[in-house]
Amino acid sequence: FKNHNNDALVEEDYYEKGINYDEEYLAKSNVVNDEAAPEIKISETQLILQLKDAADYQLTLMRPSSKEKDVSSAGKTIGDGNLIIIERDRLDKGLWSLKLQWRANRKDYLFTKDITL
Repeated sequence: FKNHNNDALVEEDYYEKGINYDEEYLAKSNVVNDEAAPEIKISETQLILQLKDAADYQLTLMRPSSKEKDVSSAGKTIGDGNLIIIERDRLDKGLWSLKLQWRANRKDYLFTKDITL
């Protein structure tokens, strides 16, 4: 047997990720089945996401070139439009990986997309 302590192909939390796989798959399926993908609008000053229903959310914007620039936001959607608004002044131009998790109508949703600002 070989010790895999330094093996980059073996993740330390592989067991937990396996357990969460089914939940993530269901949340992604809910987005498709309920036609609940957010509408994404990018203006000069804001990144605006509009959800189908009011929700509690967790948003993560990951910058592939620099983990230190990642941005997270959590809360409730705003107004009748069910909006999530992120000011762009703290977001560099370029590629970002967007991960949005939310709960609405007693269902969990997960949406991921690469966007360019």
